[in-house]
Amino acid sequence: MPQDMRIKICGLTATADVAVAVSAGAAYVGFVFFDRSPRHVTPDQARALALGVPPGVAKVALTVDADDAALDALTATVPLDMLQLHGHESPARVAEVKARYGLPVMKAIGIAGAADLAQIDLFAGVADQLLIDAKSPKGATRPGGNALAFDWTLIAGRDWPLPWLLAGGLTPDNVAEAIARTGARQLDVSSGVESAPGVKDADLIRAFIANARG
Repeated sequence: MPQDMRIKICGLTATADVAVAVSAGAAYVGFVFFDRSPRHVTPDQARALALGVPPGVAKVALTVDADDAALDALTATVPLDMLQLHGHESPARVAEVKARYGLPVMKAIGIAGAADLAQIDLFAGVADQLLIDAKSPKGATRPGGNALAFDWTLIAGRDWPLPWLLAGGLTPDNVAEAIARTGARQLDVSSGVESAPGVKDADLIRAFIANARG
């Protein structure tokens, strides 16, 4: 398995967990700005966490259908490297956010079946990166972090013209299989490295990154 596998540890809420993710070799750290998530942080909390992240590790803000006012406040407070749009944002909105904030944009795409793959082509021309995630189930209170995987064979052997991350139900136990099946070179994990919803586990973070890199 490739040593250059790039991994995003998302939903970080504590300084100690950020430090573990960084020391274990994460390429990205993610902060969630969505109040229905157990991983939600305020811009001020995220600022304190982000200031401890060394150069070279990307600080990513996960937002869900955020308006300009929310993004203005967020980008003014937190030193960010990337915005992750995890809601129902249109390709036009992705382009608008990129232009307004001058930051790379990662767009999350929920996959449940083959029909959902068309969304990838729709956003490939406007986003800087894609997050290929499991579609949230009917009635779910949040669009991600639901510990669900999708059928990885749907994307096996596919290639898109921009970098992408595999997400959804990944754990230290299944990450090697996920990489083998999908050919992913970047991964995003949140609930799969937690001991309880919103509570990161240092040993699971280290095991996930170690197993992903083989």
